[in-house]
Amino acid sequence: MYEYGLQLYSVRDITDKDLLGAIEQVTKMGYTGMEFAGFFGHDAKAVKDCMDACGAKAWGTHTGVDQLTDEKLMDTIAYHKAIGCSLCIIPWASHQNLADLEKLAALIEKVQPVMKEHGITLAYHNHSSELMPNEDGILALDWLVENTSIAIELDTFWAYNAGVDPIAKMEALGYRLVAVHLKDGVRGGEGNPLGQGQAPVKAVRDYALAHHLPIVVESESLTPDGPTEVNTCIEYLKSLEA
Repeated sequence: MYEYGLQLYSVRDITDKDLLGAIEQVTKMGYTGMEFAGFFGHDAKAVKDCMDACGAKAWGTHTGVDQLTDEKLMDTIAYHKAIGCSLCIIPWASHQNLADLEKLAALIEKVQPVMKEHGITLAYHNHSSELMPNEDGILALDWLVENTSIAIELDTFWAYNAGVDPIAKMEALGYRLVAVHLKDGVRGGEGNPLGQGQAPVKAVRDYALAHHLPIVVESESLTPDGPTEVNTCIEYLKSLEA
């Protein structure tokens, strides 16, 4: 089977209570890459030991800009290095207008070289709003690509939801694209487990595999709960290989 990662926000109903147990559970389903959305007080060694025991790897983290301040940056870097994680992704930052984007760009310009010195890539993850005009008429994701050197993790469902062709966007991003969020759902509606919505999941998966891009599954609706939903997702992916 191809390797797939999981954004652990998908099982947020268990990670806040038992992160290590969640890692073990989803690894048994077949997910080998962990993309973290918080560590819930666990020290890095415990997380790394758990992944090692399960045969999992840290593919990335969603790390808020509040963890990239002067006071916290080196601790954030140290944690990433301790768990063997070389990708730090900003999951969202204010981009309502040009001033917001310039503030974000200044942070990127300051933080990115420091992370690079430690072998960590800094990336940005989009929602739909970054692909739609903000109050100044700017497409935030395009602006970041043009005005900074940050890498991109493209959330392909949010691109689809914004009316953007995910395949065309992946092609346009080229080398700046370092990971793909694979997610399903209905445009303008709720998310669905993979294969149960209208997003071009198979086409995205095929493109990502052909271009050797890490595929990180995210399925957020907790239907009927996180573990059941992400198991449905990986069983769908397995069916594509049958």
